[in-house]
Amino acid sequence: MADLRVLSPDEIATHLRLHPAWTVDGDTIEREFRFPSFVLAFGFMASSALVAERMNHHPDWSNVYGTVKVRLSTHSLAGVTQNDVALAAAMDGIAARHMHGEP
Repeated sequence: MADLRVLSPDEIATHLRLHPAWTVDGDTIEREFRFPSFVLAFGFMASSALVAERMNHHPDWSNVYGTVKVRLSTHSLAGVTQNDVALAAAMDGIAARHMHGEP
């Protein structure tokens, strides 16, 4: 993306109003996803990984049983960009499907 830039605090706040489970922590946005099982959490991660790969934008994340912690930031720009909020929105949709065992 030629116009990739760090978003302003107001732009990030707009995203957070649409995706309130995400919070700002320094130069990242983060969220904890909780699933009823490891299999559903892993399915969410696998589906998210496919989207992240297509975007060429990869999350910092960890998984313990049914919990997946995600931190998004564009490291090369040291801040939150449109790529981060787009991936966050996609992950919210993926999580909603996987929460109920859908692929």
